[in-house]
Amino acid sequence: MLKNPFVTSGYDGPEYFCDREEETVKLIRQLTNGNNVVLMSLRRMGKTGLLHHAFQQEEIANEYHTFVVDIYSTKNLNELVAEMGKVILNADATLDQIFDYIKQSDRPCLIAIDEFQQIAHYPEKNVEAILRTYIQHCSNANFVFSGSERHLLAEMFSSPARPFYASTSTLSLGCIDSIKYEAFAKAHFEKAGKHLEAGVVAAVYDKFDGVTWYIQKVLNHLFAETDAGEWCTKEMIDVAVDEIVKDNGEIYADLLYQLTAKQKELLMAINIEGKAKTITGSKFIKAHHLAAASSVQTAIKSLMDRQLVTFHLGEYEIYDKFFGIWLSSKS
Repeated sequence: MLKNPFVTSGYDGPEYFCDREEETVKLIRQLTNGNNVVLMSLRRMGKTGLLHHAFQQEEIANEYHTFVVDIYSTKNLNELVAEMGKVILNADATLDQIFDYIKQSDRPCLIAIDEFQQIAHYPEKNVEAILRTYIQHCSNANFVFSGSERHLLAEMFSSPARPFYASTSTLSLGCIDSIKYEAFAKAHFEKAGKHLEAGVVAAVYDKFDGVTWYIQKVLNHLFAETDAGEWCTKEMIDVAVDEIVKDNGEIYADLLYQLTAKQKELLMAINIEGKAKTITGSKFIKAHHLAAASSVQTAIKSLMDRQLVTFHLGEYEIYDKFFGIWLSSKS
């Protein structure tokens, strides 16, 4: 059975991994020279894939034990420790046991803690200090702290008042070059005996601001809809996106149903703007017929807590771009 080369979940090896050559080299260089690294990007840009890709390179795989610990779903310190124990020891363990194992390992260890900013939401107030102490005294390992809530990570690692201050190097992950993405996609279509019209990848890339996961998702759909010997054309893009959005329609409707009237109004307003600035300002409030600034502040906190809206470089936008398209069809 022909494998769809546009992977939308996990890491399936270098053949299905697009570019990131420079970032892979930088990450490996930092880690193999004894540095801890903060890996930051917007969500769905491919941080986790990069971690697995880097860890499978020969200079890492042949010399180190590697672990990727995803803590996105953890809610407190105990759950963090449990997740680390499962990944590193394949068992429940204490922090002492985990770090003793690392110290005694026959090879140096590289440990990536994915979605590291999650610890800022834990109820315990001393998690950063506890982890910093263990890591500081662990000479047989280096760490990658990967995350997508950039403002939280920046506070953790650049504030002199925080335990992790000045303890890492930083690597920011941007968009993959569109020309490299087109070459990657065309090669996989041709390998399968399919044809990709020039400009298809660029159109998808622009529609989703170069965010890796959305490009992969749409290309996955387009690949599936193109038979051997046939052409994938730009006219197929909107049809593919509409089908993806339609498939998730019930989920999106349920998300909207759970919101209060003021939260819905603000969500719709942000979606109309695309990237919204100064949402508590009178201009924005009047333009979208919202309530007072105080109610906007309350609503945006809830929307961000639910991770329906993200904030980056002074701009708010809908987190799930497919959800945004669905919302536009309802307004």
